[in-house]
Amino acid sequence: MLCLRSLITQARALYQWLEADRQGRDPDAAATGENFEQSPLKRTFKSKVLARYPENVEWNPFDQDAVNMLCMPKGLSFRTQVDQRDPQFHSFIITKEDGSRTYGFVHTFYEEVTSPQICSAMQTLYQMHNAEHASANPPSSSSSSSSSSSSSMDSLASSLDEADSPTSSSSMSSSRRTGGYDSSRDTLYVSKALCLIAPMPFMHACRRFLSQLHKAVTATTAPPLPLESYVHNILYEVPLPALGRSLKFHGVYEPIICQRPGLGELPLADFPLAEAFTLLGVENLVQVFTCTLLEMQILLYSQDYQRLMTVAEGITTLLFPFQWQHVYVPILPASLLHFLDAPVPYLMGLQSKEGTDRSKLELPQEANLCFVDIDNHYIELPEDFPHFPNKTEFIQELSEVLLSFGIPTNTGAPPRTRSSPGSTPGSAPSTPGRERKTVALRQLEDDGRNGNLAGEELAVLELLQGNATLERLQALTKRTGVTVARVDALRAGVKAQSIEGQGGRTAAEEEELKNAKLNVQLREVFASRFTTMFADYEAFVIQSAPDLESWLTNREQMHNFDKASFLSDQPEPYLPFLSHFIETQMFATFIDNKIMSQWEEKEPLLRVFDARIDKARLYNVRAPSLRSSSYQRCSILKESAQAIEQRLMKIDHTAIHPHLLDMKIGQGKYKQGFFPKLQADVLNTGPTNNKWSHRTATAQRRKDRHRQQTEHLTLDNDLKEKYMQEARSLGKNLRQPKLSDLSPAVIAQTNWKFVEGLLKECRMKTKRMLVEKMGREAVELGHGEANITGLEENTLIASLCDLLERIWSHGLQVKQGKSALWSHLLHYQAREEKLEQLAESPVSHVPERRKSDCSIAMPSLRVSLIQDMRHIQSMSEIKTDVGRARAWIRLSLEKKLLSQHLKQLLSRQALTKKLYKRYAFLRCEEEKEQFLFHLLSLNAVDYFCFTSVFTTIMIPYRVVIIPIKKLSNAMTTSNPWVCVSGELGDSGIMQIPKNVLEMTFDSAFRPHTHMSALFKCQNLGKLTTVQLGHDNAGLLAKWLVDCVMVRNEITGHTYRFPCGRWLGKGVDDGSLERVLIGELVVPSGEEDFGRCCRTPPLQRSPSQTRRISITSLSGRGYKLTSGQIQEAIGEAVNNIIKHFHKPEKERGSLTVLLCGENSLVAALEQFFHHGFKSARLFQKTVFVWDFVEKAVAYMESADQMGDLQETAEPLGMTCQSLCHYVNAINSTHRNIGKDGKFQLLVCLGARDRLLPQWLPLLVECPVILQMYEDTALLRDRTTVNALIGVLETLHDFPITLEASLVKGIDL
Repeated sequence: MLCLRSLITQARALYQWLEADRQGRDPDAAATGENFEQSPLKRTFKSKVLARYPENVEWNPFDQDAVNMLCMPKGLSFRTQVDQRDPQFHSFIITKEDGSRTYGFVHTFYEEVTSPQICSAMQTLYQMHNAEHASANPPSSSSSSSSSSSSSMDSLASSLDEADSPTSSSSMSSSRRTGGYDSSRDTLYVSKALCLIAPMPFMHACRRFLSQLHKAVTATTAPPLPLESYVHNILYEVPLPALGRSLKFHGVYEPIICQRPGLGELPLADFPLAEAFTLLGVENLVQVFTCTLLEMQILLYSQDYQRLMTVAEGITTLLFPFQWQHVYVPILPASLLHFLDAPVPYLMGLQSKEGTDRSKLELPQEANLCFVDIDNHYIELPEDFPHFPNKTEFIQELSEVLLSFGIPTNTGAPPRTRSSPGSTPGSAPSTPGRERKTVALRQLEDDGRNGNLAGEELAVLELLQGNATLERLQALTKRTGVTVARVDALRAGVKAQSIEGQGGRTAAEEEELKNAKLNVQLREVFASRFTTMFADYEAFVIQSAPDLESWLTNREQMHNFDKASFLSDQPEPYLPFLSHFIETQMFATFIDNKIMSQWEEKEPLLRVFDARIDKARLYNVRAPSLRSSSYQRCSILKESAQAIEQRLMKIDHTAIHPHLLDMKIGQGKYKQGFFPKLQADVLNTGPTNNKWSHRTATAQRRKDRHRQQTEHLTLDNDLKEKYMQEARSLGKNLRQPKLSDLSPAVIAQTNWKFVEGLLKECRMKTKRMLVEKMGREAVELGHGEANITGLEENTLIASLCDLLERIWSHGLQVKQGKSALWSHLLHYQAREEKLEQLAESPVSHVPERRKSDCSIAMPSLRVSLIQDMRHIQSMSEIKTDVGRARAWIRLSLEKKLLSQHLKQLLSRQALTKKLYKRYAFLRCEEEKEQFLFHLLSLNAVDYFCFTSVFTTIMIPYRVVIIPIKKLSNAMTTSNPWVCVSGELGDSGIMQIPKNVLEMTFDSAFRPHTHMSALFKCQNLGKLTTVQLGHDNAGLLAKWLVDCVMVRNEITGHTYRFPCGRWLGKGVDDGSLERVLIGELVVPSGEEDFGRCCRTPPLQRSPSQTRRISITSLSGRGYKLTSGQIQEAIGEAVNNIIKHFHKPEKERGSLTVLLCGENSLVAALEQFFHHGFKSARLFQKTVFVWDFVEKAVAYMESADQMGDLQETAEPLGMTCQSLCHYVNAINSTHRNIGKDGKFQLLVCLGARDRLLPQWLPLLVECPVILQMYEDTALLRDRTTVNALIGVLETLHDFPITLEASLVKGIDL
């Protein structure tokens, strides 16, 4: 039995409304957005259900309030004979709390009012309205009273109603102009609705049945049978079509056909996708589809209820194999406007009124909103929005499918994002221009509902003669009996003229077949994309639980999907989208269903999807293109369309015809133009003797038996239910607003659930960010040192920004600007600056954090929420409030101040009370404290989410040069300079003026002098090296530097670049400049907190012990054993190889691995120093570079003598290359000293793959006998050969050197 229920909705007696509060304080009136300024005929009144058949269905209880609300979302309306009264069709959906759906199909028409009381009541209302207007102020006062509403929700209601205010109506009839409604001359009509409720979306069949039922009442002759016969027939005698079968049943005048897809096909979807594509345009629809996949807030906006349903159902249908998991209300009744305040992802439809401007629409939150204006063909997208993979080719394929059915593809204005510079609510960019509106309407008239081609599109099609698609079209039209010359027939689809060639099918059936084929082909293109993208998803599903019960119990603690490995296996262009998508609830539910399919029957969508993947694997479609981003077109379009065509052409079953029922004489009387009250007694029970009802009863018994068995299974059903409601979703237990009960208690309960849901989401997000950042999850999964990818980190932070925006949008009193968080911050800033002016004291700020000893010379950096806001406000690159809020969150997170700043912001309770309603999340004290605590946990890890994203901004850096603490060494007469380099570039050489010598005192009052300078340059990213040097001028030119400190003055990140060496001629190795490697300094306040859980520190400059041991005057430094030296070289080479195996964006600095502590240069220095003869020869320090120079000198002299001419050709070339490189380094204008030169030679040799070739030359050179002892590693052939082998492994990798290392060297 196809379980459909007929229901008729009509007015409660109008005179009850005469006593209503004239100012609209009545809750019922307020609920429907009632506006008493409007003329009575423009107002809407409360409707009620007049009758329903049958009275009750056991397994699907009737929700009277919800059905009433959705049949007439605006309420009841009246018309007179001069108004338009065409019947309207729309559908709706009721989603229950468990996620199951019921569809409703509504045919609304106008019926003459015969009650004299209602007619006179309407006339009285008009007289009162006219009298009020005569005595009232001019019209301007009425509009101002409606706009000065107290809450954003009220203003939304008033903005929707404004367009219908009496002053805006210009086309009134003469009778209306003089006196409105007059019962003596006007006929009054009232809206009435017929509604069918069905468990599945058989939209076309229900629409045709309802229109035939209404036609039976309005026709001049009575229908063949009483109306009860037709209603009884559809309720009890028309079965649900079997899977993969079609069914014909009979309406009042014509037969109606419906069909159901088979087991392996895409599930039933009957809403016309062609209309959705025509209304929005292909690109816009793909963008909205992408927003839906990423679970943003999506608001559809249209005058037409059916359009809202068509677009909403179209988009959710295309999600296969995934399902929308959040609030889904395609038609939002006027009484539920407060649901737009929901701080969760939603897909809702809002009815617009004629002439209402988008700019007047006040929405509670827009930071993450995708706004879809269906009637004007345009969309507004959120900022930071990743594109769907292969978007261009995807749109191309969809366009070709649409064109092959004669559907135009170029409707729709280009999408807009909210980041347009300087756009304000209400400014030109945010609303379509008048021209676009008229074009849009003209296009709609042209191509409209039946997909006709507009003039321009036809011209384009004619130009495309010879196109392969058109040739196929022409072949198709010839087969179906239409000549190619009859372009009109092609444009309108195959219409009634060609019925002779169509086997006698009607135009409506033809249109339905065309729609069904187009629907399935478009859906197949979408499904094919997911089959390609997720072909290997099963390999990454983690199935760790032994049974369902233990899995359900530990669901929250378990990792179900190896995200890092999955992303590493995907093509680079897909990553921005996929990294966001695999974090969504719909993907999590999809993976949950996959895991549960081990123990339970597979979920239907999953079963179809897995079968498709298996089929693709069978044909080896995926294997060759693994990791390839090349676009694969859908290969089964033809077969899918043929399956539908065969079902609709060859009907499998025909239902019993409607027939006379056993009714009392006189029942079922008929009066033209009025829908009668049907006989409930014959419609409440079905027949007991037909085969369909017997089959249905058997099925019901089977269902009951199955239910009883399930109840006796070992798995506790309550546990499963609890899991379904809580563990699988974040706030999914609040997936749907309860339409039936809108008491204050229920609304309060709803808000409380929102608060709980937000807190839970915050806990899970912060936990996920911590686990990812610290690599614990990766280690548990056996990936060793696998680390979070930069892309994934960015996704998680963007998701945190979205959560904070939703929290700050919840329970707002009045919305100001697109970002609720930034609006709150601006209020706070204004208030604090006002207090500052009054008190003439600095802006209140948190006490400075203590700095570690190494930064004693750094002036303390003030920690201030206002200061961070000012940094963001000064960034001209950010154009929108949403962008500023996100930048501020990223900056606070990087500074480890997010929780502290937000706590400070919320500490101003008077401000929070002024901005937020009592139920808002930010006014729930206990939840707020927990929320701040969860955010505080993020301080355990280092983020560079601000520095790495805003790469073009100017940042002030402070550089402090700290000499060794003896005062005499600190004085210099030379002119120092510095050049700071980071991952994004370098500052260029900056001279440090000599007069900036400063003195500070430490805690023991010991004086310290240092040089300090502040400079501004474009963001350098994470700092890697500092070049420090001077010009050797004056008497006190030699300078012993302890370290250089550099601080980013915006983020507060401080880097220490240890030196511990002299700069000056004739001291140490004679260097006048050094390249120092940096390490990030941990402020001392964090050290205890971070010790056990911090991210590993960066590599640092070679330690002073190493440097001093190499160059120490007495050689007393710590010496490594030969084994330790060889191990160090292996470790250094390993680190470089690991560096190149990481994704490019996460590699960090190669300079650190080449020149830092434990680097390749450091290890080779130790190797060359092993067995080096006494460091001082005739009171002069000897360096490794001296050995290299002597060896090169020997080779050059030997070459001149001709000794090397007999050697093999390659060896001669190698000898020349070594001499060439050493001479080039010696002739550079830079004074980098002997150790610096050796470092440069190693780096260049590694880059150009020459090191392994140079080593044998140095070993063979007789100079080695003078300078090295017999036990030296360099004189051990086996060890040298092993070293050459190790160094050769670097040949596979492209080593590039930082500019600061090779400056002035032209090789």
